[in-house]
Amino acid sequence: MIPEWLRALLGQAAAPGLDEAAPYLAAAFAAGYLLGAIPFGVVIARLMGLGDLRKIGSGNIGATNVLRAGGKGAAAATLALDAGKGAAAALLFAGWGPDAQVLAGAGAFVGHLFPVWLRFRGGKGVATFLGLILALDPLAGLGACAVWLAVAALTRISSAAGLAATASGPLWLWALGDLHAVLVAAVLAALSWLRHRDNIRRLARGEESRISLKRRR
Repeated sequence: MIPEWLRALLGQAAAPGLDEAAPYLAAAFAAGYLLGAIPFGVVIARLMGLGDLRKIGSGNIGATNVLRAGGKGAAAATLALDAGKGAAAALLFAGWGPDAQVLAGAGAFVGHLFPVWLRFRGGKGVATFLGLILALDPLAGLGACAVWLAVAALTRISSAAGLAATASGPLWLWALGDLHAVLVAAVLAALSWLRHRDNIRRLARGEESRISLKRRR
C-alpha cells in the first residue's frame, strides 16, 4: 500500500490505481537516480587535466568548482550536463504520466546530491533542479534561470544565485498553474538549501567567495 504522505506528495491522495502504479513510479525514480548520480563535474575535470575536483576549492562536484579549477569550457560543459540530467530524466519518463515524470526528475536531483559512485557525497543540485523545472514547465524554468542570472550579475556570488533560483522554482510553477509539481519542487528546493547551509553561514558573515572568470595559476 502507498502511504498517505506519499499520495499527498504525488498530489493524488484519492487516485485509484496508485498502488498498482507503485512499481512503475519506483522504477522511474530509480532510473532517474542512476542518471543523476553520474558525476559529470568529476569526469570532465579529469578529462580536462584539472585534477580531482573533490580536492580542489570547495570540493563540490558542480560547475562553480570546475570554474574555480580554471576551466571555463569545462565549467560550461558541467553546467549543461548537470542541468541535462534533470531535464532528461523528466522527459524520458513523460510518457509514463506526470507522476512518473516528476519522480524521475526528483530521482535525478537526489542522485546528484547523493551519488552512489562517490559514497553519496555529491553536489548541491542547482543546475539539475533548473534542468528539471525547464522540462516540467519551460516558462517556469526560464523564470528560475532568469532569477539565477539576475542575482549572479548583481552579487557575483554563485551560492546566492543558486539559493534564489531554487527558491523561485516552486513559485514560478505555482504562478503558472503547474500545481502538480509544486510540492515536489518545494521539497527539492529545501534539500538544496540544506546542502547550502555552509554557504548560508558564510553569506550571513559576508565571507562567501565571488565568481571569478580568471584562471588560477
